[in-house]
Amino acid sequence: MVTTPTSLLQRLREPDDRSAWERFVGLYTPVLYGWVRRCGVSVDEASDLVQEVFVTLIAVLPTFEYDRNRGFGSWLRTVVGNKCRDHFRRRAARPVASRGDLDPIGDDSIAELTEDEYRRSIARQALELMRSEFETKTWQACYETVVLGKGAAETAEKLGLTINAVYVAKSRVLRRLREELAGLWE
Repeated sequence: MVTTPTSLLQRLREPDDRSAWERFVGLYTPVLYGWVRRCGVSVDEASDLVQEVFVTLIAVLPTFEYDRNRGFGSWLRTVVGNKCRDHFRRRAARPVASRGDLDPIGDDSIAELTEDEYRRSIARQALELMRSEFETKTWQACYETVVLGKGAAETAEKLGLTINAVYVAKSRVLRRLREELAGLWE
């Protein structure tokens, strides 16, 4: 019997699902780090602030209700923005915007750019984390065509596959990626 894998967001409702939390931390650490740095948090303090965000998420995600109209990324940016504001309040300092490091929540154009960065980063991280779930050639066929933008014919020749096999491999990996990320970026 074939079962559909539960999305990562659904699995995070179970605080004891260690593998789900490990996957989530692997996916989101680079994104969260980039966001807190963009808010103006120093390199030295960014990792600590990311940990604070994860502590909040561990408390909130088991009861989180997904709102398809708002999106998980928007909600998460709000959480990060609030943590950054709290951070600066505690230090009685203001974020420095001289290098373009702006609060990603305060400006619509930055929020749109951040959403695009968010999606690319999460997809790239998820593909890397999912690599072990597929045969090497299957994963590589998807990676070459989706991430590197190579054509199916070029990828097929490089990997010793048929063009159809490249399309099938890409489809299998992307279907699994959509299942894994359901709710995180729709």
